[in-house]
Amino acid sequence: MFKLIALYKAPQDADAFMAHYKGTHVPLVARVPGLQKVEVTKVLNTLMGEQGNFLLAEMYFADEASYKAAMKSPENAAAGKDLANFANGLVTLMKGEVWEV
Repeated sequence: MFKLIALYKAPQDADAFMAHYKGTHVPLVARVPGLQKVEVTKVLNTLMGEQGNFLLAEMYFADEASYKAAMKSPENAAAGKDLANFANGLVTLMKGEVWEV
């Protein structure tokens, strides 16, 4: 399994951020081909490390090939354009292989 991770810093207006995130961004992300599952976690506090994290989104794909195909899709381009509009400077994107312990 392969995933894309989005870690968001706390926005100035959390209510407006969440309204856009839930109402606009999540529906765009849901259209990305090959996406198997999305998990979103609202960060309550950081126990160790850098403070100020707000939201963590994990988007799962079957494998790296599925992930790469999804990233080239027009649906992902639309989600990426929206991300740049509402979360510029707030989001860190990471990708990785999932393995179980």
